[in-house]
Amino acid sequence: MRGKIIHKATELFINLGFKSVTMDDLANEMGISKKTIYSHFRNKTELVEEATMTMCDIITSGIDHIVSHQKNPIEELYEIKKFVMVHLKDEKSSPVYQLQKYYPKIHVALKQKQYDSMHGCVADNVRRGMEMGIYRDNLNVEFVSRIYFSGVTSIKDNQLFPTEIFSKVQILDYYLEYHLRGIVTPKGRKILNSIINSNQE
Repeated sequence: MRGKIIHKATELFINLGFKSVTMDDLANEMGISKKTIYSHFRNKTELVEEATMTMCDIITSGIDHIVSHQKNPIEELYEIKKFVMVHLKDEKSSPVYQLQKYYPKIHVALKQKQYDSMHGCVADNVRRGMEMGIYRDNLNVEFVSRIYFSGVTSIKDNQLFPTEIFSKVQILDYYLEYHLRGIVTPKGRKILNSIINSNQE
């Protein structure tokens, strides 16, 4: 039951926002009593934390699975982007902003967890791209991996990039192309252009 509650809560939080969803809403949605929810979670904050970290773990393990195939590093980043979009497709309420505003401690913990998993993944991607000659050989791996994380975090900021101007899919596409065009070699640019062209067909 605990797993089912986390699953349904995550779905509601992504769709409606952390602030909007009450324990009553969750109980009604699941057809169970609030007492049942409270037998697994002391309060809503604990549930928000569990739901947030569980979603983070699902995305991290999915990304690890993609990375394990050791694809061409440019293709790998597009595969990861596709995978992340499938999991956040119902995100309508800027949940990251709400998490930051109403649950700042959980937001800080989530950001650290995301950084820990993403930093190594991007650094490895950059190193492999350099070895294959599709990324420039004079890149500072540490700088590129940190600036990539910084950018991915910034594009989730609804005040900087409001959804009325940028759709979630569009902004991730823009960012990925922006990132890659700054680090590819002419050989890498051909691969990048071919991926972008095939995505537009």
